[in-house]
Amino acid sequence: MLGIAALLWAAAGPADQASAVAAEQAAAARAVGQAAAATYRPLPARAYAPYYETFLAPGTPGIAATAQASGARYLTLAFLQSSGKNSCALDWNGDSSQPLDYYAADIASLRAAGGDVIPSFGGYAADQGGTEIADSCKNVSQLAAAYESVITTLGVTRLDMDVEARSVHHTAGINRRNKAIALTQAWAAGRGIPLQIQYTLPVGQHGLAPAGEAVLRSADAKGATVDSVNIMVFDYYIAGEGTVNMGQAAENAATSTHAQLAGIFPGLSSAQIWGMEAMTLMPGIDDYPKKSEVTSLSDAQAMQRFARAKRMNLLSIWAIQRDNGGCPGTRRSNICSGVSQGTSDFSHALEPFTG
Repeated sequence: MLGIAALLWAAAGPADQASAVAAEQAAAARAVGQAAAATYRPLPARAYAPYYETFLAPGTPGIAATAQASGARYLTLAFLQSSGKNSCALDWNGDSSQPLDYYAADIASLRAAGGDVIPSFGGYAADQGGTEIADSCKNVSQLAAAYESVITTLGVTRLDMDVEARSVHHTAGINRRNKAIALTQAWAAGRGIPLQIQYTLPVGQHGLAPAGEAVLRSADAKGATVDSVNIMVFDYYIAGEGTVNMGQAAENAATSTHAQLAGIFPGLSSAQIWGMEAMTLMPGIDDYPKKSEVTSLSDAQAMQRFARAKRMNLLSIWAIQRDNGGCPGTRRSNICSGVSQGTSDFSHALEPFTG
């Protein structure tokens, strides 16, 4: 026996039936968009999001435990790499024992405590070794699918592209990456996902090198929106000038980068460009062999005040496992800063930026 709804449907003409189907599809689309909006949360306008070295796991505390101990609610997870030089498949550090969902439960715990993560692609080792996925994956559609899989598997809304070493000069990979980003952004927009793209690039006191500028010009040309330009304010390798004031050097670098971004994105106001900028510092002694580039706690505090005054979007450190004073005088350690400090002192100084 037909129900009332079925009888009404049978009595309706083709035009009315088509309208009903269209209305149902529109309602379903709205429901999907609302569900996505509820699931995918954007970062706050300002966030302190230190890098977490996943390649040290499981030798260091997990993501949620690290966040709780340091007070850093947001973490940038380093690094997602392809599994080989010709691969479009992603793992953490290109290690099959750390698949894409390896940290899913830990990320859920962090979100339950009010935090979130930013997955980062590439990094120096991948950029040197050919396992930065935009260099290894030669198919733009497959590359976009890899980015989309990270978003859906981890429920994230910002992707960090750490492009340095050889990759910052690899034009084919740069263009593929930006084409794939544009496809991914269109895909995310269709699903109500508030996706943001961040580029992390090397910098000097005079701003980005020409290769770094070229990465951003390619993004603009390929239709990829860049929401954040994260400059690495360390490893300047400044020779012949003695001890470097790293706080002032960071401000110089950010100001110089601001002028460059104004030329690359002429449609943006000065305030919008400052809002696009971000900085990553290295606590303590950086990689320069002469040990004349040392970021102190007071330098970090100065950077936090500067970034907050300019309304920059993100501050970070390389990396949170270094944020302790366990190895005074040591250079190039992954697990300590090389300066005398308390555990998490840099995070405590920078976390107030979040808001």
